[in-house]
Amino acid sequence: MEQTKLVYKIASEPDELNQIHELNYETFVEEIPQHQQNQDRRLVDKFDQENIYIIAKDGEEVVGMIALRINRPFSLDQKLDDLDRYLPSGAKPCEVRLLSVKKSYRRTLVFYQLVNELVGYCLESHFDMALISGTDRQIKLYRRIGFEPFGEMVGKEGAMFQPMYLTKEKFETTSIAFAKMMQRKRPAKQLNFLPGPVAIHSEVEEAFRQGAISHRSLDFIEEMKIVREKLCALVNARHAQIAVGTGTLANDLVAAQIKKLPGRGLILANGEFGYRLIDHAVRLGLQFDTLEKPWNGNIPLEEVEALLKVNKDITWLWTVHCETSTGYLYDLESLTELTKKRGIKLCVDACSSVGIVPVDLREVHLASTVSGKGLASYPGLAVVFHREPVVPDPSIPRYLDLGQYAVAGSIPYTHSSNLVYALHEALKRIDFGNKTRIGNAARRLLADAGFTVLGDDSYSPGILTIPIPAVISSNEIGNKLKEEGIITSYESDYLLDRNWIQFALMGELTLADFESALAVLRKTMRRKAELV
Repeated sequence: MEQTKLVYKIASEPDELNQIHELNYETFVEEIPQHQQNQDRRLVDKFDQENIYIIAKDGEEVVGMIALRINRPFSLDQKLDDLDRYLPSGAKPCEVRLLSVKKSYRRTLVFYQLVNELVGYCLESHFDMALISGTDRQIKLYRRIGFEPFGEMVGKEGAMFQPMYLTKEKFETTSIAFAKMMQRKRPAKQLNFLPGPVAIHSEVEEAFRQGAISHRSLDFIEEMKIVREKLCALVNARHAQIAVGTGTLANDLVAAQIKKLPGRGLILANGEFGYRLIDHAVRLGLQFDTLEKPWNGNIPLEEVEALLKVNKDITWLWTVHCETSTGYLYDLESLTELTKKRGIKLCVDACSSVGIVPVDLREVHLASTVSGKGLASYPGLAVVFHREPVVPDPSIPRYLDLGQYAVAGSIPYTHSSNLVYALHEALKRIDFGNKTRIGNAARRLLADAGFTVLGDDSYSPGILTIPIPAVISSNEIGNKLKEEGIITSYESDYLLDRNWIQFALMGELTLADFESALAVLRKTMRRKAELV
């Protein structure tokens, strides 16, 4: 049974609860004759309103569940006289009930993972023991993960149960073998939450695998024309040029064009990539002022406008749209209106926003983006949008001369047909609504789980930045997640310096993928916190 799509969570939706009642009926009426049959084929537990249900879902189907109850008297209190005399002194127990896994999933890791999630929840809630009435059919299985029997068996013929308990210490002892088993059977699939390279859709992969063709062929020239037109339509731009390279090349191409403008410029910066724009400008010898804020500090539009009023010689403004290092999303619409009103040429680094949120470059002088971030294709193509026609300029190094691309249909030099074909396919799959839905839902899930996330829903849905408490190393968290197949952004110096990790939701990812990753993050953080 394929396990890569399973999600483990606490049941919260009406449909999930309804499926739990149906699964209860299948298990505890039809399979184990513990209750009477009924026409509804649903079994609602008598403690249903008190139960906390941890479930395994394959898509929308609940395939396993385990119920937890924390209020006494427990059901075992009613089956055993003086239950506490069987328990270690000072124990703080909770009760596990109604463990059930669909038959087709019983030869998988669903049972073990449900128990793993259960233990994690108990530890988070400061319980140190879980009690269970284990069916006599599965006592060996319960023992394998650390449950210990106590007292006499209870129940009736055909539905006998052994009281058992699982302690924190016992679980930790047996979990070593459990972890090895999980490692052996862990699916090969990784979940990629990097801001680049991103997770790629299978149809984009297939497009990339086409046989390479000459960049001088008529087929490739036509393909390049179509892709450029689609890029322009996506962002309301007049012209788009595509070069073989990265976002850094795209911004150098922009800087080389800015250098031709008269007057001084203004560069906004409140994170790593805003400050990189300053570095681009310095290296190209541009004349400019800056409006700098601490990392993740807000840059009010009023402050920008006030600075422009004082500095009449400012003729261009350069800013990132999405600050990748934090997820901060500049108000591009307001900046466009402001610069247009004052006759200032607006230039934008949109490497992390194009493909994630709607971007309107109709009134933007120059803008950059790349193939391997929000456009969800392979890295390797640098894109520059420009409002006005450009012509070659011999004072600019050949590879940085945007005019060379413009007069040659974006093919002045050797190009990659594989990358262009892949980008073409990726452009067909852009869905802003879905990106926003997943990003905002993921932000809420993190908040509900107790994590701090920079910003709010006004930030990019494609970047979620999580400051890790100072007593825990973000590098260690990132490494542990990687071991579990969850690839996050944490290894860049600017993230390590701040003890941050990031989930980038730019590629081919679902909310279920994120929920799976969040479960691993919670478990990893909990275990690290216990060692502090």
